[in-house]
Amino acid sequence: MSLKYTRAMITAAMNGELDNVEYKAHNVFGVLIPQTCPNVPDEILNPRSTWADKEAYDKKANELAQLFNKNFEQFADQANDEIRSSAPKVMQDA
Repeated sequence: MSLKYTRAMITAAMNGELDNVEYKAHNVFGVLIPQTCPNVPDEILNPRSTWADKEAYDKKANELAQLFNKNFEQFADQANDEIRSSAPKVMQDA
């Protein structure tokens, strides 16, 4: 992602310009993705749409989710239910 767009997103967040926009949760990681941001093309806000091969993106996202969840197993007994339930959701076998 270009520095120009990164700066625009940070500026928008700091100025409260993202307070009242629509968000959608990422289907694997659960992070909320703004659907619009001033001075940033909508199509680059969702990382999946920046990949030419959407299936490759899905596979990589699932691989990362599996790695995260495997690593987190060592800490799971120290986390509460809210934290454990916010773990990435693996959508397919990677």
